[in-house]
Amino acid sequence: MHKHEEEHEKLVKTTVYLEEEVLEALDEFKEKYSKETGQRWSRGAVVRLALSEFFARQGRIL
Repeated sequence: MHKHEEEHEKLVKTTVYLEEEVLEALDEFKEKYSKETGQRWSRGAVVRLALSEFFARQGRIL
């Protein structure tokens, strides 16, 4: 598998219900990461990053 292919794993659409405060925080972080990286971040990308870090702390690398 090429590096480019590894970076873009298949995503599966799902629905998650979140509190308004969480959505506001996601929007804050997507703006922050977008400015820091120069790339556009979405709420979904921020959620994937947060989940990746959560699972890593649990000893599981996804």
